[in-house]
Amino acid sequence: MLIHIPKILTAEQVTHVRAELDKAEWADGRNTAGYLSQRVKDNTQVPDMHPVGKQLGQMILGILEKHPLFTSAALPLKVVPPLFNRYTGNQNYGRHVDGAIRPVAGTPFRVRTDLSATLFLTAPEDYDGGELVIEDTFGPRRIKLPAGDMVLYPGTSVHHVEPVTRGTRLASFFWIQSMVRDDTQRTLLFNLDTSIQQLGRDVPQHPAVVQLAGVYHNLLRLWADA
Repeated sequence: MLIHIPKILTAEQVTHVRAELDKAEWADGRNTAGYLSQRVKDNTQVPDMHPVGKQLGQMILGILEKHPLFTSAALPLKVVPPLFNRYTGNQNYGRHVDGAIRPVAGTPFRVRTDLSATLFLTAPEDYDGGELVIEDTFGPRRIKLPAGDMVLYPGTSVHHVEPVTRGTRLASFFWIQSMVRDDTQRTLLFNLDTSIQQLGRDVPQHPAVVQLAGVYHNLLRLWADA
């Protein structure tokens, strides 16, 4: 499942994040890449333990905890604190797959990367190129979203970032370990939850709403780890 989640951040929050990132030191993104990804990765990142990055990451996590669409789509169990990257001057990231297990910097904990997320921080008209291209069963999907919007996609996906030929592309990226690791099961639950919510708005007194809610939660009990 690939899902576009709009307006994770407001315009004011995007402005704040960008102003704070201007104060941060940036390092070669290859420092955090695996041995295969190092060959195709060309960007800069705020180091994992940088205080600015940690503060902004906690802000984003706080927003996501209260975001119903993110919760419904991801069914999050653990989330790697958000990181931040920058592409400019033809920088790009070639085809790769994210590592299956991601350490949480400064802790002994690790997260299984069931889902990958990219939160765009630059308006699409402010840079050329920089599309996130995700390969799925329907072919490549080219993603370039408004600032403050996020795309959520399976961590198993081959993907790349195309060269940024004008301007600068800023984004936050992170990974989620879901309570439901199987993408097909997670997609079924999301579609069912979305339908239940729509029925609850349209015909809230209909007995099928409660019955379908029971189906949803029984499937979640069957498939989820907590």
